[in-house]
Amino acid sequence: MINMARPQIGDDEKKAVLEVLDSGIIAQGPRTKAFEEAFASMCTTKHAIATSSGTTALHVAMLAHKIGAGDEVITSAFTFIASANSVLFTGGRPVFVDIDPRTFNLNVDQIEAAITPRTKAILPVHLFGLCCDMDRIMSIAKKHNLVVIEDACQSHGATYKGKKAGSFGTGTFSLYPTKNITSGEGGMITTSDDAIDEACRVIRNHGMRKRYYHDELGFNFRMTDMHAAIGLAQISKLEKFNKKRQENAAYYDKNLKGVITPFVPDGCGHIYHQYTVRVPNGKRDALRAYLAEHEIGSEVYYPVPIHKQSFYIKEYGYNISLPETEKAANEVLSIPVHPGITAEDREKVANTINEFMAKG
Repeated sequence: MINMARPQIGDDEKKAVLEVLDSGIIAQGPRTKAFEEAFASMCTTKHAIATSSGTTALHVAMLAHKIGAGDEVITSAFTFIASANSVLFTGGRPVFVDIDPRTFNLNVDQIEAAITPRTKAILPVHLFGLCCDMDRIMSIAKKHNLVVIEDACQSHGATYKGKKAGSFGTGTFSLYPTKNITSGEGGMITTSDDAIDEACRVIRNHGMRKRYYHDELGFNFRMTDMHAAIGLAQISKLEKFNKKRQENAAYYDKNLKGVITPFVPDGCGHIYHQYTVRVPNGKRDALRAYLAEHEIGSEVYYPVPIHKQSFYIKEYGYNISLPETEKAANEVLSIPVHPGITAEDREKVANTINEFMAKG
């Protein structure tokens, strides 16, 4: 079976975890600090704050920017649900705009029309490893005095005009096992703002600045040193992992027929957390079944856009149409692109897709 994802865990990660266990410092400690420093360096930001997941990274970032009851955050409905849920956690409301059908990212042309007196932030999602149009987003945010919180949960090392994802506003990352690097489970916030850095650290640790003195309501969203040890071993391999994903993607770009391959705007460095094609003419589900018959994994990210999720409709009253988002949800299919696939694997994937699409 050619799997959709396979964490690249080796002797370095195993040794790092055993060293933590032997040290006696298992919870948040020196490995977490070292991982934060390495992640900040990778993102070219002043600070990085480790958390327990990408979801908690988003949640903490929202709270650090004082997103709260009645505040609106403009974002995409074509993403994993945690992006929008992080706004709901604060009492705010996600405001969805449609996507650019070529990139699957926010259609920047629609952002300003969605701004109201209640708008507090823009949450661009760098989907599948491709950065949003950050020049225009930052310009709109500056014009309207809005916060920018980047959902870079799928974009470790991705670039926009040479600048790293997570370095434009406040960045948020996931370190789930399927991501380009993993800590087993975990998240990271990136910022060059000292005040936001302090706020995030206090919120993630029960509202404490001094031990057992609680200045505000906080959470236990810390990362353990066991998880950080894995992440620290992984981050030194990120460039190699991303390069391999890019090589696999380039092969697919050249060899796939009958499907629409990913579009990469000039100036963007795509790191292919997912290699996502569009399958035209209603053939997506049949192609997925055909791949499964040939022991090739594939996945639909995402079959139900957030504004169409049942509890968003029932509990929050969403009743909007996002035509490009809804069309993408019916056509997209992601295929194996991770560093663990071989040349023979990717050739089989491409040939199997081409065979199916040639049937007409």
